[in-house]
Amino acid sequence: MIRLFMLYMVAIGLVLSGCVTEEYNTATGEQDIMFVSTDKEIDMGRRIAESIERNPDIKLDPDPLMTARVEDIGKRIASVSDRKEVNYTFAVVDMDEVNAFALPGGYIFIFRGLVEKVDTDDELASVIAHEMAHVVARHSIKRLQGGMGYNILRILMVVTGAGMQDAGRIDSAFGQLVMAYSREDEALADRIAIKYLKEAGFDPMAMLSFLKKLQQVHRDEPIKPYSSYRSHPHIADRIRMVKQELTGEVDFTDYMNRPVDELK
Repeated sequence: MIRLFMLYMVAIGLVLSGCVTEEYNTATGEQDIMFVSTDKEIDMGRRIAESIERNPDIKLDPDPLMTARVEDIGKRIASVSDRKEVNYTFAVVDMDEVNAFALPGGYIFIFRGLVEKVDTDDELASVIAHEMAHVVARHSIKRLQGGMGYNILRILMVVTGAGMQDAGRIDSAFGQLVMAYSREDEALADRIAIKYLKEAGFDPMAMLSFLKKLQQVHRDEPIKPYSSYRSHPHIADRIRMVKQELTGEVDFTDYMNRPVDELK
């Protein structure tokens, strides 16, 4: 059994050797250990983006002015990004949903419903800056690496004869770890976005006004009991964190999950 265990360890080492790099991330101020190179990340994002654009259920918005607006704002933010090696691309999805997402390698998609919801370019910039911050911090790639580490751990458990009960504990611990990172990722992306908004000449307070709009959009969603597996913080949590980052002050209303007037 020990010999088999060592063989697996050698195999894992061979898989990972030569593709592990340690990089200093200027945006986060941390040393990152990366298994996925920037070139592979960009290629991964490109393939996913192409798949999305080929999906018959997902169409890009046909309005060239809307797309140009998003691209112009995106380029301003990209000019102050900490990842100059990434060529950011921007697209508008023709859907009413107030949403946005970023793929590895700098592919950023904004939904038409979100563009129509914002009142100013500054608010739109706050969303784009937040998504770009996820790319800069390589959050999706780190989550992928977390999955790789998890699979390696499961292999080692099988080799060493760990039981199903132990595997269940690992599943639970891994789930909590991934979700905790996700909450941290959202907070970090907001902080990086505020920095980019300032450097690109946008009003960072617009992030607060947009988050309040987003809170209004979600006002009819039921308030769920706190769960350690919640992957994203409540909008109110983000408002509180952003407000404290911008002004250094919060009040009791910033700790509520709904606007005060809805609770009367």
